[in-house]
Amino acid sequence: MKYNINTPFAVIGGSQAYDLLQRGSIRGERMGEIKTPFGHSQPVYHIHDATGDMLFLSRHGEKGYSLTAPFVNYRANIYALKELGVKQIVSWSGPGTINTSYHIGEYVIVDDVVDETHGRESTFYKNSGIGFIRQAPVFCPTLRECIISSLKNLHLGFSDKGTYVCTQGPRLETPAEIRKYKSYGCDLVGMTLVPEIFLAKELEMCYAAICYVTNYAEGVVDRPFKAGELFEGLSDDADRMAVEKAVSNFSVVMREIAKNIKQQKIICHCSSLMERYKRRGDIGPDWHDWIKQP
Repeated sequence: MKYNINTPFAVIGGSQAYDLLQRGSIRGERMGEIKTPFGHSQPVYHIHDATGDMLFLSRHGEKGYSLTAPFVNYRANIYALKELGVKQIVSWSGPGTINTSYHIGEYVIVDDVVDETHGRESTFYKNSGIGFIRQAPVFCPTLRECIISSLKNLHLGFSDKGTYVCTQGPRLETPAEIRKYKSYGCDLVGMTLVPEIFLAKELEMCYAAICYVTNYAEGVVDRPFKAGELFEGLSDDADRMAVEKAVSNFSVVMREIAKNIKQQKIICHCSSLMERYKRRGDIGPDWHDWIKQP
């Protein structure tokens, strides 16, 4: 199916994105689920108003936290956005912090990833001889610069570096695992940026992420167990208020990025990541033909 839309910028919303949809903080034309060879994507919204033009997709669900990280159909979501003409994706994720120099609610523009997931479908090029793609820089430098300048324009504080370790979930990590990830040099621990980042690269799309710190990871601070509360007590009331404030700013942040992205100087090579295979004759100009159907 062909879609009559030309919106090169998209946002993948993370935890609590569905709350912004339900409250009306994010409004747009609901295009619905997009059918792909890998199943249906999450519903896509087209947001077009005086402040900008973008597509929006809530990773975990439309009306609530319907899908935990291991069960998100990442391939369908990325394929759907590519099908709709998207070239640049900004996602958000709410990880815990290993690095105590970050404060709860702080924005972090991560610049590296450690993949600790297993069993996720992490490539479009399964059972083929292509897909060896360089991973430095991990996140698109063009989009990272746009995010940074947008946050500065809005006078919102942030850290511009951080290594994100992506775990399998849905369980949280053990204290020993957190100590291991700290020894790797990881700053944040979450469950969603992998395989999204790698799938976007495979389709020559720019991808960058804004994280907002939701809690201290297990063993980083001493927090008693509290039954029935978020993360069973890893977050206290002050933490929850800081997180709510961070999330409430996302609609403004995304519109600012959408406004600025058209003027952003291109300093990345994301659009030519498959060039070697094109020159070799392994693939042609139509990206649909790169992918073997499941």
